[in-house]
Amino acid sequence: MATAANLSSPAPTSHHHQHFLLTHQPPTAAALCKTSFKPLKCHLKPLSSAFSRNPSSPVTFPLSPSPERPKLPTFIARSGVPDSGFDDKPREECGVVGIFGDPEASRLCYLALHALQHRGQEGAGIVSVESKVLHSITGVGLVSEVFTPSKLDQLPGSAAIGHVRYSTAGASMLKNVQPFVAGYKFGSVGVAHNGNLVNYKTLRSELEEHGSIFNTSSDTEVVLHLIAVSKARPFFVRIIEACEKLKGAYSMVFCTEDKLVAVRDPHGFRPLVMGRRSNGAYVFASETCALDLIEATYVREVNPGEVVVVDKDGEHNLCLMPHPQPKQCIFEHIYFALPNSVVFGKSVYESRSKYGEILATESPVECDVVIPVPDSGVVAALGYAEKIGVPFQLGLIRSHYVGRTFIEPNQTIRDFGVKLKLAPVRGVLEGKRVVVVDDSIVRGTTSSKIVRLIREAGAKEVHMRIASPPIIASCYYGVDTPSSEELISNRMTVEEIRDFIGSDSLAFLSFDSLKKNLGRDSPNYCYACFSGDYPVKPSEVKVKRVGDFLDDGLNGSIESIDGGWVTAWNTQKEEVGNII
Repeated sequence: MATAANLSSPAPTSHHHQHFLLTHQPPTAAALCKTSFKPLKCHLKPLSSAFSRNPSSPVTFPLSPSPERPKLPTFIARSGVPDSGFDDKPREECGVVGIFGDPEASRLCYLALHALQHRGQEGAGIVSVESKVLHSITGVGLVSEVFTPSKLDQLPGSAAIGHVRYSTAGASMLKNVQPFVAGYKFGSVGVAHNGNLVNYKTLRSELEEHGSIFNTSSDTEVVLHLIAVSKARPFFVRIIEACEKLKGAYSMVFCTEDKLVAVRDPHGFRPLVMGRRSNGAYVFASETCALDLIEATYVREVNPGEVVVVDKDGEHNLCLMPHPQPKQCIFEHIYFALPNSVVFGKSVYESRSKYGEILATESPVECDVVIPVPDSGVVAALGYAEKIGVPFQLGLIRSHYVGRTFIEPNQTIRDFGVKLKLAPVRGVLEGKRVVVVDDSIVRGTTSSKIVRLIREAGAKEVHMRIASPPIIASCYYGVDTPSSEELISNRMTVEEIRDFIGSDSLAFLSFDSLKKNLGRDSPNYCYACFSGDYPVKPSEVKVKRVGDFLDDGLNGSIESIDGGWVTAWNTQKEEVGNII
Protein backbone atom coordinates (compact mmCIF):
# COMPACT_ATOMS: atom_id res chain seq x y z
CA MET A 1 0.00 0.00 0.00
CA ALA A 2 1.43 3.36 -0.97
CA THR A 3 2.30 5.76 1.77
CA ALA A 4 1.31 9.38 1.85
CA ALA A 5 4.01 11.87 1.06
CA ASN A 6 6.01 13.04 4.04
CA LEU A 7 5.15 16.45 5.37
CA SER A 8 8.17 18.67 5.78
CA SER A 9 8.38 20.34 9.16
CA PRO A 10 7.58 24.04 9.11
CA ALA A 11 9.61 26.69 10.81
CA PRO A 12 8.74 27.28 14.45
CA THR A 13 5.46 29.13 14.92
CA SER A 14 3.77 30.54 18.00
CA HIS A 15 0.87 28.10 17.83
CA HIS A 16 -0.06 28.29 21.51
CA HIS A 17 -1.97 31.53 21.12
CA GLN A 18 -5.74 31.21 21.40
CA HIS A 19 -6.35 33.68 18.56
CA PHE A 20 -4.13 34.50 15.65
CA LEU A 21 -4.61 36.98 12.84
CA LEU A 22 -3.39 36.80 9.32
CA THR A 23 -1.59 39.45 7.48
CA HIS A 24 -2.29 38.25 3.97
CA GLN A 25 -4.77 36.25 1.94
CA PRO A 26 -4.11 32.49 2.24
CA PRO A 27 -3.24 30.67 -0.96
CA THR A 28 -5.49 28.06 -2.47
CA ALA A 29 -4.79 24.36 -2.03
CA ALA A 30 -3.79 24.15 -5.67
CA ALA A 31 -1.16 26.84 -5.18
CA LEU A 32 0.21 25.04 -2.16
CA CYS A 33 0.85 21.95 -4.25
CA LYS A 34 3.31 23.91 -6.35
CA THR A 35 5.15 25.70 -3.58
CA SER A 36 7.15 24.73 -0.55
CA PHE A 37 5.18 24.75 2.67
CA LYS A 38 5.66 27.53 5.19
CA PRO A 39 3.45 28.37 8.16
CA LEU A 40 0.83 30.97 7.43
CA LYS A 41 -1.33 33.29 9.42
CA CYS A 42 -5.06 33.62 8.95
CA HIS A 43 -6.91 36.45 7.28
CA LEU A 44 -10.05 37.72 8.97
CA LYS A 45 -13.01 38.50 6.77
CA PRO A 46 -16.20 40.28 7.84
CA LEU A 47 -19.29 38.23 8.51
CA SER A 48 -21.75 37.81 5.72
CA SER A 49 -24.95 39.72 6.27
CA ALA A 50 -27.73 38.05 8.21
CA PHE A 51 -30.83 36.97 6.37
CA SER A 52 -34.46 36.25 6.99
CA ARG A 53 -35.61 35.05 10.40
CA ASN A 54 -36.41 31.36 10.74
CA PRO A 55 -35.73 30.24 7.14
CA SER A 56 -35.85 26.59 8.15
CA SER A 57 -39.21 25.82 6.67
CA PRO A 58 -41.80 27.35 4.34
CA VAL A 59 -44.22 26.83 7.24
CA THR A 60 -43.19 29.35 9.92
CA PHE A 61 -45.07 31.27 12.56
CA PRO A 62 -44.72 34.88 13.66
CA LEU A 63 -42.73 35.59 16.80
CA SER A 64 -45.13 38.26 17.97
CA PRO A 65 -48.43 37.31 19.66
CA SER A 66 -51.17 36.49 17.22
CA PRO A 67 -54.69 35.20 17.92
CA GLU A 68 -54.59 33.29 14.64
CA ARG A 69 -51.46 31.35 15.62
CA PRO A 70 -52.25 27.62 15.97
CA LYS A 71 -51.87 26.13 19.43
CA LEU A 72 -49.34 23.43 20.15
CA PRO A 73 -51.94 20.74 20.98
CA THR A 74 -53.01 20.95 17.34
CA PHE A 75 -49.50 19.97 16.27
CA ILE A 76 -49.31 17.11 18.75
CA ALA A 77 -52.59 15.69 17.58
CA ARG A 78 -51.52 15.66 13.95
CA SER A 79 -47.97 14.50 14.45
CA GLY A 80 -49.10 10.89 14.52
CA VAL A 81 -46.37 9.93 16.96
CA PRO A 82 -47.15 8.85 20.53
CA ASP A 83 -45.53 11.27 22.93
CA SER A 84 -43.71 9.76 25.87
CA GLY A 85 -42.20 12.96 27.16
CA PHE A 86 -39.01 11.02 27.74
CA ASP A 87 -36.43 13.42 26.39
CA ASP A 88 -37.65 16.66 24.88
CA LYS A 89 -34.21 18.18 24.32
CA PRO A 90 -31.98 19.19 21.44
CA ARG A 91 -29.34 16.55 20.81
CA GLU A 92 -25.69 17.05 20.08
CA GLU A 93 -25.04 14.64 17.24
CA CYS A 94 -21.57 13.36 18.06
CA GLY A 95 -18.19 13.61 19.74
CA VAL A 96 -14.72 12.90 18.36
CA VAL A 97 -11.35 11.80 19.73
CA GLY A 98 -7.90 11.51 18.13
CA ILE A 99 -4.73 10.12 19.74
CA PHE A 100 -1.23 9.95 18.25
CA GLY A 101 1.98 8.59 19.73
CA ASP A 102 0.77 6.28 22.50
CA PRO A 103 1.11 2.46 22.37
CA GLU A 104 -2.27 2.20 24.15
CA ALA A 105 -3.99 4.54 21.66
CA SER A 106 -7.14 2.48 21.10
CA ARG A 107 -7.71 1.86 24.81
CA LEU A 108 -7.18 5.53 25.61
CA CYS A 109 -9.57 6.35 22.79
CA TYR A 110 -12.11 3.98 24.34
CA LEU A 111 -11.84 5.74 27.70
CA ALA A 112 -12.07 9.19 26.11
CA LEU A 113 -15.22 8.14 24.26
CA HIS A 114 -16.70 7.13 27.62
CA ALA A 115 -16.18 10.71 28.78
CA LEU A 116 -17.95 11.95 25.63
CA GLN A 117 -20.82 9.45 25.85
CA HIS A 118 -23.27 12.28 26.60
CA ARG A 119 -22.68 13.63 23.09
CA GLY A 120 -24.00 10.46 21.43
CA GLN A 121 -25.46 7.24 22.79
CA GLU A 122 -26.48 5.21 19.78
CA GLY A 123 -23.28 4.35 17.99
CA ALA A 124 -19.53 4.26 18.59
CA GLY A 125 -16.41 3.40 16.63
CA ILE A 126 -12.63 3.40 16.75
CA VAL A 127 -10.04 3.22 13.96
CA SER A 128 -6.43 2.46 14.88
CA VAL A 129 -3.26 2.49 12.78
CA GLU A 130 -0.44 -0.04 12.95
CA SER A 131 2.24 -0.77 10.34
CA LYS A 132 0.45 1.45 7.81
CA VAL A 133 -2.77 -0.58 8.16
CA LEU A 134 -6.04 0.95 9.39
CA HIS A 135 -8.10 -1.28 11.69
CA SER A 136 -11.75 -0.40 12.27
CA ILE A 137 -14.49 -1.49 14.69
CA THR A 138 -17.88 0.24 14.83
CA GLY A 139 -21.19 -0.72 16.34
CA VAL A 140 -24.62 0.36 17.51
CA GLY A 141 -25.02 1.11 21.20
CA LEU A 142 -23.08 2.63 24.06
CA VAL A 143 -19.28 2.62 24.09
CA SER A 144 -19.28 -0.12 26.73
CA GLU A 145 -21.63 -2.23 24.59
CA VAL A 146 -19.67 -1.86 21.35
CA PHE A 147 -16.19 -2.55 22.74
CA THR A 148 -14.89 -5.46 24.77
CA PRO A 149 -11.27 -6.28 25.73
CA SER A 150 -11.08 -8.76 22.85
CA LYS A 151 -12.29 -6.15 20.36
CA LEU A 152 -9.81 -3.59 21.63
CA ASP A 153 -7.08 -6.19 21.10
CA GLN A 154 -8.02 -6.03 17.42
CA LEU A 155 -7.14 -2.32 17.36
CA PRO A 156 -3.34 -2.20 17.76
CA GLY A 157 -1.10 0.74 17.04
CA SER A 158 0.03 4.04 18.49
CA ALA A 159 -2.58 6.19 16.68
CA ALA A 160 -6.36 6.04 16.80
CA ILE A 161 -9.46 8.11 16.20
CA GLY A 162 -12.89 7.55 17.76
CA HIS A 163 -16.46 8.70 17.48
CA VAL A 164 -19.73 8.57 19.43
CA ARG A 165 -22.90 9.23 17.49
CA TYR A 166 -26.46 10.23 18.12
CA SER A 167 -29.00 9.26 15.49
CA THR A 168 -32.72 8.56 15.46
CA ALA A 169 -33.16 4.80 15.77
CA GLY A 170 -33.09 1.53 13.86
CA ALA A 171 -30.72 -0.97 12.34
CA SER A 172 -30.19 1.20 9.25
CA MET A 173 -27.97 3.53 11.27
CA LEU A 174 -25.13 0.98 11.54
CA LYS A 175 -23.75 1.94 8.15
CA ASN A 176 -23.63 5.57 9.32
CA VAL A 177 -21.59 4.89 12.45
CA GLN A 178 -18.19 6.56 12.27
CA PRO A 179 -15.24 6.71 11.92
CA PHE A 180 -15.43 6.01 8.20
CA VAL A 181 -12.46 4.38 6.44
CA ALA A 182 -11.74 4.53 2.74
CA GLY A 183 -8.93 3.66 0.38
CA TYR A 184 -7.73 6.05 -2.29
CA LYS A 185 -4.89 6.26 -4.78
CA PHE A 186 -2.14 6.91 -2.25
CA GLY A 187 -3.32 4.86 0.72
CA SER A 188 -6.13 4.79 3.28
CA VAL A 189 -7.79 7.41 5.44
CA GLY A 190 -10.20 7.37 8.37
CA VAL A 191 -12.36 10.29 9.49
CA ALA A 192 -14.58 11.18 12.44
CA HIS A 193 -16.75 14.28 12.14
CA ASN A 194 -18.73 16.42 14.58
CA GLY A 195 -21.02 18.91 12.91
CA ASN A 196 -23.24 19.24 9.86
CA LEU A 197 -22.59 20.43 6.31
CA VAL A 198 -25.25 22.77 4.97
CA ASN A 199 -24.18 22.21 1.33
CA TYR A 200 -24.10 18.41 1.61
CA LYS A 201 -26.77 17.77 -1.01
CA THR A 202 -25.09 19.94 -3.65
CA LEU A 203 -21.68 18.37 -3.07
CA ARG A 204 -23.07 14.85 -3.13
CA SER A 205 -25.01 15.52 -6.33
CA GLU A 206 -21.89 16.89 -8.05
CA LEU A 207 -19.83 13.90 -6.96
CA GLU A 208 -22.50 11.44 -8.12
CA GLU A 209 -22.59 13.19 -11.48
CA HIS A 210 -18.90 12.29 -11.83
CA GLY A 211 -19.40 8.67 -10.85
CA SER A 212 -19.03 8.62 -7.06
CA ILE A 213 -21.02 5.92 -5.30
CA PHE A 214 -22.17 6.54 -1.72
CA ASN A 215 -22.61 3.83 0.85
CA THR A 216 -24.15 5.93 3.64
CA SER A 217 -26.53 8.84 4.11
CA SER A 218 -23.99 10.74 6.21
CA ASP A 219 -22.61 14.07 5.04
CA THR A 220 -19.19 12.95 6.34
CA GLU A 221 -18.82 10.55 3.43
CA VAL A 222 -18.75 13.55 1.10
CA VAL A 223 -15.49 14.63 2.73
CA LEU A 224 -13.86 11.29 1.92
CA HIS A 225 -14.97 11.51 -1.70
CA LEU A 226 -13.61 15.05 -2.02
CA ILE A 227 -10.27 13.85 -0.66
CA ALA A 228 -10.24 10.88 -3.04
CA VAL A 229 -10.90 12.96 -6.16
CA SER A 230 -8.36 15.63 -5.20
CA LYS A 231 -5.12 15.57 -7.18
CA ALA A 232 -3.19 17.50 -4.54
CA ARG A 233 -0.09 16.16 -2.79
CA PRO A 234 0.74 15.72 0.07
CA PHE A 235 -2.26 14.38 1.94
CA PHE A 236 -2.88 17.36 4.19
CA VAL A 237 -3.34 19.53 1.10
CA ARG A 238 -6.11 17.18 -0.03
CA ILE A 239 -7.86 17.91 3.24
CA ILE A 240 -7.40 21.64 2.72
CA GLU A 241 -8.77 21.38 -0.81
CA ALA A 242 -11.78 19.37 0.42
CA CYS A 243 -12.50 21.79 3.26
CA GLU A 244 -12.46 24.74 0.88
CA LYS A 245 -15.65 23.29 -0.64
CA LEU A 246 -17.45 22.62 2.64
CA LYS A 247 -19.99 24.98 4.19
CA GLY A 248 -21.31 24.57 7.70
CA ALA A 249 -19.95 23.05 10.88
CA TYR A 250 -17.16 20.52 11.09
CA SER A 251 -14.66 19.55 13.74
CA MET A 252 -12.90 16.52 12.26
CA VAL A 253 -10.03 14.17 13.02
CA PHE A 254 -8.37 12.14 10.27
CA CYS A 255 -5.90 9.28 10.50
CA THR A 256 -3.71 8.06 7.68
CA GLU A 257 -0.94 5.47 7.58
CA ASP A 258 1.49 7.86 9.30
CA LYS A 259 -0.37 11.02 10.37
CA LEU A 260 -3.17 12.36 12.51
CA VAL A 261 -4.92 15.49 11.25
CA ALA A 262 -7.37 17.70 13.15
CA VAL A 263 -9.37 20.43 11.45
CA ARG A 264 -12.02 22.91 12.56
CA ASP A 265 -14.34 24.88 10.30
CA PRO A 266 -13.67 28.59 9.72
CA HIS A 267 -16.48 29.66 12.08
CA GLY A 268 -15.53 27.21 14.83
CA PHE A 269 -19.13 26.17 15.46
CA ARG A 270 -18.30 22.91 17.23
CA PRO A 271 -15.56 22.58 19.85
CA LEU A 272 -12.25 20.77 19.40
CA VAL A 273 -9.39 20.87 21.91
CA MET A 274 -5.81 19.61 21.94
CA GLY A 275 -3.91 18.07 24.84
CA ARG A 276 -0.66 16.24 25.58
CA ARG A 277 0.01 13.18 27.74
CA SER A 278 3.11 12.90 29.90
CA ASN A 279 4.71 10.54 27.34
CA GLY A 280 4.35 13.20 24.64
CA ALA A 281 1.28 11.69 22.94
CA TYR A 282 -1.10 14.13 21.28
CA VAL A 283 -4.81 14.03 22.09
CA PHE A 284 -7.67 15.80 20.31
CA ALA A 285 -11.22 15.71 21.66
CA SER A 286 -14.56 17.48 21.54
CA GLU A 287 -14.35 18.40 25.24
CA THR A 288 -11.70 18.74 27.92
CA CYS A 289 -13.48 16.16 30.10
CA ALA A 290 -12.06 13.52 27.73
CA LEU A 291 -8.55 14.87 28.31
CA ASP A 292 -9.04 14.73 32.06
CA LEU A 293 -10.08 11.09 32.06
CA ILE A 294 -6.99 9.89 30.21
CA GLU A 295 -4.65 12.24 32.10
CA ALA A 296 -3.82 14.51 29.19
CA THR A 297 -2.96 18.12 29.89
CA TYR A 298 -5.06 20.71 28.09
CA VAL A 299 -2.93 22.73 25.68
CA ARG A 300 -5.35 24.86 23.67
CA GLU A 301 -8.27 24.85 21.30
CA VAL A 302 -7.86 24.02 17.66
CA ASN A 303 -8.52 27.45 16.19
CA PRO A 304 -11.32 28.12 13.70
CA GLY A 305 -10.01 27.51 10.21
CA GLU A 306 -6.93 25.70 11.51
CA VAL A 307 -5.45 22.38 10.41
CA VAL A 308 -3.15 20.59 12.85
CA VAL A 309 -1.02 17.77 11.41
CA VAL A 310 0.77 15.40 13.80
CA ASP A 311 3.32 12.83 12.63
CA LYS A 312 6.62 11.30 13.77
CA ASP A 313 8.29 14.69 13.38
CA GLY A 314 5.87 16.40 15.75
CA GLU A 315 3.14 18.99 15.37
CA HIS A 316 2.59 21.20 12.32
CA ASN A 317 0.11 24.05 12.65
CA LEU A 318 -1.48 25.39 9.49
CA CYS A 319 -4.08 28.05 9.00
CA LEU A 320 -4.84 27.85 5.34
CA MET A 321 -8.54 28.69 5.28
CA PRO A 322 -9.71 32.29 5.47
CA HIS A 323 -12.23 32.68 8.24
CA PRO A 324 -14.61 35.33 9.53
CA GLN A 325 -15.31 36.07 13.15
CA PRO A 326 -15.78 32.87 15.19
CA LYS A 327 -19.37 31.73 15.75
CA GLN A 328 -19.12 29.14 18.51
CA CYS A 329 -22.26 27.28 19.57
CA ILE A 330 -23.65 28.91 22.71
CA PHE A 331 -25.67 25.77 23.48
CA GLU A 332 -22.46 23.97 24.38
CA HIS A 333 -22.41 26.08 27.53
CA ILE A 334 -26.16 25.87 28.11
CA TYR A 335 -26.74 22.14 27.66
CA PHE A 336 -24.44 19.94 25.58
CA ALA A 337 -21.07 19.94 27.32
CA LEU A 338 -20.42 18.38 30.72
CA PRO A 339 -20.16 20.90 33.59
CA ASN A 340 -16.55 19.82 34.27
CA SER A 341 -15.45 20.75 30.73
CA VAL A 342 -13.80 23.92 29.53
CA VAL A 343 -15.37 24.82 26.19
CA PHE A 344 -14.30 27.77 24.02
CA GLY A 345 -11.92 28.79 26.79
CA LYS A 346 -14.65 29.10 29.46
CA SER A 347 -15.74 26.83 32.33
CA VAL A 348 -19.12 25.29 31.53
CA TYR A 349 -19.91 25.01 35.25
CA GLU A 350 -19.25 28.70 35.84
CA SER A 351 -21.36 29.66 32.82
CA ARG A 352 -24.39 27.67 33.96
CA SER A 353 -24.12 28.85 37.54
CA LYS A 354 -24.01 32.45 36.32
CA TYR A 355 -27.06 31.92 34.08
CA GLY A 356 -28.96 30.72 37.16
CA GLU A 357 -27.87 33.78 39.13
CA ILE A 358 -28.95 36.13 36.34
CA LEU A 359 -32.28 34.33 36.07
CA ALA A 360 -32.83 34.77 39.83
CA THR A 361 -32.06 38.49 39.55
CA GLU A 362 -34.31 39.02 36.52
CA SER A 363 -37.19 36.73 37.52
CA PRO A 364 -37.38 36.28 41.30
CA VAL A 365 -40.42 34.71 42.95
CA GLU A 366 -41.47 33.94 46.52
CA CYS A 367 -40.65 30.27 47.07
CA ASP A 368 -39.69 27.69 49.68
CA VAL A 369 -37.36 25.46 47.68
CA VAL A 370 -35.42 25.45 44.39
CA ILE A 371 -35.11 22.15 42.51
CA PRO A 372 -33.46 21.27 39.18
CA VAL A 373 -34.63 19.11 36.32
CA PRO A 374 -31.75 16.63 36.47
CA ASP A 375 -29.14 16.46 35.26
CA SER A 376 -28.79 19.42 32.91
CA GLY A 377 -30.56 21.92 35.18
CA VAL A 378 -28.54 21.19 38.34
CA VAL A 379 -25.81 23.83 38.08
CA ALA A 380 -28.16 26.63 37.01
CA ALA A 381 -30.50 25.71 39.89
CA LEU A 382 -27.59 25.91 42.32
CA GLY A 383 -26.81 29.41 41.06
CA TYR A 384 -30.47 30.44 41.29
CA ALA A 385 -30.89 29.11 44.85
CA GLU A 386 -27.68 30.71 46.09
CA LYS A 387 -28.63 34.09 44.64
CA ILE A 388 -32.05 34.25 46.32
CA GLY A 389 -30.97 32.49 49.52
CA VAL A 390 -33.47 29.64 49.30
CA PRO A 391 -32.58 25.97 49.92
CA PHE A 392 -31.54 23.88 46.94
CA GLN A 393 -33.07 20.40 47.05
CA LEU A 394 -33.30 17.38 44.77
CA GLY A 395 -37.05 17.26 44.31
CA LEU A 396 -36.76 15.03 41.25
CA ILE A 397 -34.61 11.89 41.25
CA ARG A 398 -33.41 10.71 37.86
CA SER A 399 -33.12 7.04 36.96
CA HIS A 400 -29.91 6.30 35.04
CA TYR A 401 -31.08 2.86 33.97
CA VAL A 402 -33.89 3.65 31.55
CA GLY A 403 -33.04 2.47 28.05
CA ARG A 404 -34.34 3.84 24.81
CA THR A 405 -37.03 1.15 24.57
CA PHE A 406 -39.10 -0.69 27.13
CA ILE A 407 -42.33 -2.69 27.38
CA GLU A 408 -45.31 -0.42 27.72
CA PRO A 409 -47.98 -1.45 30.23
CA ASN A 410 -51.25 -2.78 28.87
CA GLN A 411 -53.10 -0.50 31.25
CA THR A 412 -52.79 3.17 30.38
CA ILE A 413 -50.56 4.97 32.89
CA ARG A 414 -50.44 8.69 32.46
CA ASP A 415 -46.95 10.10 31.89
CA PHE A 416 -45.31 6.71 32.44
CA GLY A 417 -42.36 7.72 30.23
CA VAL A 418 -41.46 10.65 32.47
CA LYS A 419 -42.16 8.66 35.63
CA LEU A 420 -39.66 6.02 34.55
CA LYS A 421 -37.00 8.68 34.21
CA LEU A 422 -37.91 11.17 36.95
CA ALA A 423 -39.35 10.35 40.37
CA PRO A 424 -40.68 13.20 42.55
CA VAL A 425 -39.64 13.38 46.21
CA ARG A 426 -42.83 14.08 48.17
CA GLY A 427 -40.92 15.06 51.33
CA VAL A 428 -39.23 17.90 49.42
CA LEU A 429 -42.25 19.07 47.43
CA GLU A 430 -45.36 18.60 49.55
CA GLY A 431 -46.92 21.86 50.67
CA LYS A 432 -44.06 23.91 49.18
CA ARG A 433 -43.81 26.76 46.73
CA VAL A 434 -41.36 25.25 44.27
CA VAL A 435 -39.07 26.83 41.68
CA VAL A 436 -38.07 24.31 39.00
CA VAL A 437 -34.95 25.21 36.97
CA ASP A 438 -34.29 23.64 33.58
CA ASP A 439 -31.87 24.48 30.79
CA SER A 440 -34.36 24.83 27.93
CA ILE A 441 -37.84 24.15 26.61
CA VAL A 442 -38.11 22.69 23.12
CA ARG A 443 -41.60 21.32 22.44
CA GLY A 444 -42.93 21.81 25.96
CA THR A 445 -44.38 18.32 26.27
CA THR A 446 -41.88 17.12 28.89
CA SER A 447 -42.12 20.36 30.87
CA SER A 448 -45.90 19.98 31.16
CA LYS A 449 -45.51 16.43 32.47
CA ILE A 450 -42.86 17.49 34.99
CA VAL A 451 -45.09 20.26 36.32
CA ARG A 452 -47.93 17.78 36.69
CA LEU A 453 -45.69 15.29 38.54
CA ILE A 454 -44.62 17.97 41.00
CA ARG A 455 -48.19 19.06 41.64
CA GLU A 456 -49.28 15.46 42.18
CA ALA A 457 -46.50 15.17 44.78
CA GLY A 458 -48.26 17.90 46.79
CA ALA A 459 -46.52 21.13 45.71
CA LYS A 460 -48.54 24.24 46.54
CA GLU A 461 -47.08 26.29 43.66
CA VAL A 462 -44.83 25.41 40.72
CA HIS A 463 -42.74 28.15 39.11
CA MET A 464 -40.68 27.20 36.03
CA ARG A 465 -37.39 29.01 35.31
CA ILE A 466 -35.42 28.35 32.11
CA ALA A 467 -31.69 29.16 32.08
CA SER A 468 -31.62 30.05 28.37
CA PRO A 469 -33.58 32.30 26.03
CA PRO A 470 -36.56 30.82 24.11
CA ILE A 471 -35.54 28.53 21.24
CA ILE A 472 -37.31 29.86 18.16
CA ALA A 473 -35.28 28.45 15.26
CA SER A 474 -33.71 25.18 14.14
CA CYS A 475 -29.99 24.48 14.19
CA TYR A 476 -28.12 23.38 11.05
CA TYR A 477 -24.66 23.06 12.52
CA GLY A 478 -24.57 19.62 14.10
CA VAL A 479 -27.48 19.73 16.56
CA ASP A 480 -30.60 17.67 16.05
CA THR A 481 -33.45 20.10 16.70
CA PRO A 482 -37.00 19.95 15.40
CA SER A 483 -38.22 22.14 12.57
CA SER A 484 -39.26 25.64 13.62
CA GLU A 485 -42.95 24.82 13.45
CA GLU A 486 -42.46 22.28 16.25
CA LEU A 487 -40.63 24.67 18.60
CA ILE A 488 -43.12 25.88 21.18
CA SER A 489 -41.41 29.28 21.60
CA ASN A 490 -41.80 29.91 17.87
CA ARG A 491 -45.55 29.29 18.17
CA MET A 492 -46.50 30.77 21.52
CA THR A 493 -45.83 33.71 23.77
CA VAL A 494 -44.29 33.09 27.18
CA GLU A 495 -47.71 33.40 28.79
CA GLU A 496 -49.19 30.90 26.33
CA ILE A 497 -46.36 28.47 27.08
CA ARG A 498 -46.94 28.92 30.82
CA ASP A 499 -50.59 28.07 30.33
CA PHE A 500 -49.71 25.03 28.21
CA ILE A 501 -47.23 23.52 30.68
CA GLY A 502 -49.48 24.38 33.65
CA SER A 503 -47.02 26.26 35.86
CA ASP A 504 -47.92 29.19 38.11
CA SER A 505 -45.23 31.30 36.45
CA LEU A 506 -42.63 30.93 33.72
CA ALA A 507 -39.54 32.95 32.88
CA PHE A 508 -36.64 32.54 30.46
CA LEU A 509 -33.14 33.98 30.66
CA SER A 510 -33.22 37.12 28.55
CA PHE A 511 -31.27 37.11 25.31
CA ASP A 512 -29.64 40.46 26.11
CA SER A 513 -28.47 39.25 29.52
CA LEU A 514 -26.98 36.12 27.98
CA LYS A 515 -24.89 38.20 25.58
CA LYS A 516 -24.02 40.77 28.22
CA ASN A 517 -22.64 38.04 30.46
CA LEU A 518 -20.26 36.96 27.69
CA GLY A 519 -18.83 40.47 27.52
CA ARG A 520 -16.42 41.17 24.70
CA ASP A 521 -16.57 37.50 23.64
CA SER A 522 -20.27 37.85 22.81
CA PRO A 523 -19.75 38.41 19.04
CA ASN A 524 -17.82 35.12 18.87
CA TYR A 525 -20.90 32.97 19.57
CA CYS A 526 -23.69 31.65 17.39
CA TYR A 527 -27.20 32.45 18.65
CA ALA A 528 -29.14 31.23 15.63
CA CYS A 529 -31.47 29.02 17.70
CA PHE A 530 -32.49 32.10 19.73
CA SER A 531 -32.55 34.72 16.97
CA GLY A 532 -33.00 32.97 13.61
CA ASP A 533 -29.95 34.84 12.28
CA TYR A 534 -27.60 32.26 10.74
CA PRO A 535 -23.86 32.87 10.25
CA VAL A 536 -23.87 30.39 7.35
CA LYS A 537 -26.95 30.36 5.17
CA PRO A 538 -28.81 27.02 5.51
CA SER A 539 -29.82 26.62 1.87
CA GLU A 540 -30.03 22.87 2.46
CA VAL A 541 -31.26 21.47 5.74
CA LYS A 542 -31.63 18.23 7.63
CA VAL A 543 -34.49 19.02 9.97
CA LYS A 544 -37.43 16.68 10.35
CA ARG A 545 -40.88 17.97 9.50
CA VAL A 546 -44.06 17.47 11.50
CA GLY A 547 -45.22 13.87 11.32
CA ASP A 548 -41.77 12.34 11.06
CA PHE A 549 -39.94 10.59 13.84
CA LEU A 550 -39.69 12.69 16.99
CA ASP A 551 -36.51 12.23 18.98
CA ASP A 552 -38.31 11.57 22.26
CA GLY A 553 -36.08 8.59 22.91
CA LEU A 554 -38.82 6.00 22.81
CA ASN A 555 -40.93 6.00 19.69
CA GLY A 556 -40.56 6.05 15.94
CA SER A 557 -40.51 3.46 13.22
CA ILE A 558 -37.63 2.52 10.96
CA GLU A 559 -39.59 3.87 8.00
CA SER A 560 -39.73 7.32 9.58
CA ILE A 561 -35.94 7.74 9.56
CA ASP A 562 -35.29 8.18 5.84
CA GLY A 563 -36.76 10.96 3.79
CA GLY A 564 -39.26 13.49 5.03
CA TRP A 565 -36.96 16.46 5.27
CA VAL A 566 -38.35 19.99 5.20
CA THR A 567 -37.77 22.35 2.31
CA ALA A 568 -35.35 25.23 2.81
CA TRP A 569 -35.81 28.70 1.34
CA ASN A 570 -33.19 31.24 0.44
CA THR A 571 -33.38 34.95 1.06
CA GLN A 572 -35.39 35.45 -2.13
CA LYS A 573 -37.86 32.79 -0.91
CA GLU A 574 -36.99 30.49 -3.78
CA GLU A 575 -37.40 26.79 -3.16
CA VAL A 576 -34.12 24.91 -3.24
CA GLY A 577 -35.31 21.36 -2.72
CA ASN A 578 -35.47 18.60 -0.15
CA ILE A 579 -32.83 16.46 1.47
CA ILE A 580 -33.29 12.77 0.78
